[in-house]
Amino acid sequence: MTPDAPGGSPDPNAKRAEPAGHRAANRHVRSDLVATPLPRRTLAEETLIVLSLSLLASAVFAILSLLQAPLRGVTVASVNQSTQLARQIFGTLFSLAPVWLVVYLVRRNGEGMEGIGLRWDRPREDVARGAILFAIVGIGGIGVYLAAVALGVNRFVVPVPPLNHWWTVPVLVLNAAEAALLEEVVVVAYLVTRLRQLGMTDLAAIGLSALLRGSYHLYQGWGGFLGNVAMGLLFGFVFVRTRRAWPIVIAHFLLDVAAGIGFILFREHLPGFG
Repeated sequence: MTPDAPGGSPDPNAKRAEPAGHRAANRHVRSDLVATPLPRRTLAEETLIVLSLSLLASAVFAILSLLQAPLRGVTVASVNQSTQLARQIFGTLFSLAPVWLVVYLVRRNGEGMEGIGLRWDRPREDVARGAILFAIVGIGGIGVYLAAVALGVNRFVVPVPPLNHWWTVPVLVLNAAEAALLEEVVVVAYLVTRLRQLGMTDLAAIGLSALLRGSYHLYQGWGGFLGNVAMGLLFGFVFVRTRRAWPIVIAHFLLDVAAGIGFILFREHLPGFG
């Protein structure tokens, strides 16, 4: 309460003291985050639901795969291996449901697409950054994969749908778009934003996001895990620094397309496929 003015009546011009709880909350408001009307408990529950419907389940089953089968000399596929085109297409479309859910949630909450960096208003800049990220991660990723396979700590990975079909390359491109949107929108744009709104530091949010990314690649082996953790750290820092999700979506898309085309053209020279 402010001191009384002379005469014993409160001074109407005196500035009331802000409650301590409000001051503490204001210190944690991030100027680069779009405000959300949801309480912290609801945000945490929402985040857990989105992850459970998408890549958290993938992480659990990837860990089980790592524990149940050997790494050396084993081949795994990173994409759907159905020989039926309809199953390929519908499988990809329904896999994008968590992305749709995230877009719906941020629009309903009033955050909008810009709240998670998905506003398509600077396409040239986003594509250029995506191409640079693709080059950086692509060169490092090839080396990590080949080294891990040579050391026997990674499985041979098939990154393409079934070969020798007219639709192999179109479905490869469709799968690349699905993986890029699902992983970068959910695991980086959405998850990092929510974790920061829940009070985590930038570094903690990026680290948790990267660990989740590495975990759902453990079915490939330890090379897949470490390579994707490194990729997740880089993409997380880029997202936090720029507040743009499209560059990392574009980079991921280019990486998956290049990996698939490279496998088709040079698989006879790769370990495990020669």
